[in-house]
Amino acid sequence: QGSVIRMVPIEEVLYFEAADKYVRVIADKEYLIRTPLKELLPQLDSQVFWQIHRGTVVRATAIDTVSRDEAGKLSLTLRGCNEKIAVSRLYSYLFKAM
Repeated sequence: QGSVIRMVPIEEVLYFEAADKYVRVIADKEYLIRTPLKELLPQLDSQVFWQIHRGTVVRATAIDTVSRDEAGKLSLTLRGCNEKIAVSRLYSYLFKAM
């Protein structure tokens, strides 16, 4: 934020979303980091953070609801976040057992 760097504990992060040259970090607020999602992914625990779209990685324990529309596309909502987040078909297998 300006000339101040805010350290956000990984346990507070709800999801990461690629946005041009940045990654949006959604926690209690929205933050931007300059690390590309491609570089960030190997640093995240795949049991804790699930990639659900080419540009979106969510905290699995933050998932509140998963819904399917008439076309069969999945979307989810996270606890503490009102946005609906799309799940691509490539990653829909994560929710088959549910």
